Amino acid sequence: MTHIETQLDRAFAPLAAAIEAGRIPGGVLGVVDRNGDRAVRAMGQAQTVPTSRPMTQDTWFDLASLTKVLFTTERTLALAENGRIDLDAPLTSVLPDFRHYNLDNWERRVTFRQCLGHQTPFPAVFPLYTYGRDPDLLRTFLLQHEFAAGPSVYSDINFILLGLALERLEGNWIREQDPGKGFAWSVDPGNAAATEDCYWRHRVLVGEVHDDNCSALQGAGHAGLFGTVSSVLDFAAEKLAASGPDALIRTPLSGRRTHGWERPYEGWSGGEHCSPHTIGHTGFTGTGLWIDFDRGHAWTLLTNRVHPTRHFDSGIIALRRTVGDCINAT
Repeated sequence: MTHIETQLDRAFAPLAAAIEAGRIPGGVLGVVDRNGDRAVRAMGQAQTVPTSRPMTQDTWFDLASLTKVLFTTERTLALAENGRIDLDAPLTSVLPDFRHYNLDNWERRVTFRQCLGHQTPFPAVFPLYTYGRDPDLLRTFLLQHEFAAGPSVYSDINFILLGLALERLEGNWIREQDPGKGFAWSVDPGNAAATEDCYWRHRVLVGEVHDDNCSALQGAGHAGLFGTVSSVLDFAAEKLAASGPDALIRTPLSGRRTHGWERPYEGWSGGEHCSPHTIGHTGFTGTGLWIDFDRGHAWTLLTNRVHPTRHFDSGIIALRRTVGDCINAT
């Protein structure tokens, strides 16, 4: 058994235990190293209601907030490298109509870099979808809504706004843009892991975005991307092979964050044993990706832990940490 297969075998055990205990319907775990060697294993059910389908290594997942790093961060940093965005300029350099009825408000001073690092006063949660389902009107509403400034927290609004800037620069909506190699904005329900039995959409969501705000906006910068374990590992392998020590995705912006990504801190999702030069991110649907540049490997844990409901303690937080610790055990 190779080293990477040993890692997978060790780390798969807690996932299997969670599935067997009924806390998570199913999942896929994959590991890849700097040489491109990889190991993948799937278990459980991709869907349990109203029909049952097995989880496979080819199952497509709603990646949820992994969209922030796999798509929006990548596109924003590429535009910055090409000189089309100044990361330290305010969003109004691309979105001049952002809160333009009050030119002195704090929102107009928020920069691209601050949004990438979640260093803004926007609230953690904002139920934009409760204001209607007209995507053009919701975009306009968001740009003019008066937010009360609060402490800097992880907020989807940062990446919804970055997505609006991408749409303005590219001249089309997020869903019309290239999602990246191996990724998609929607997929065949027969090949997708089911997410929630949605109260306001009145159906089990399969192959369509789970995130409420992203659904109402019909595409956004904070969620909506679909991928398989292979596409996520391909992305990670490219980063392991190409990223240098000065890459912005590895450059700290705070004690917990780089540009777009998280970095290790006490209690973080990657576990206790990864190197200091690790980045990672999670998605609400039960997904996650971690890239350890010092150790030269990455791992992704993809689950459908919100199926058929989010209102259940799946134990995903502890599971992610345990899997990471098993991957990095010496």
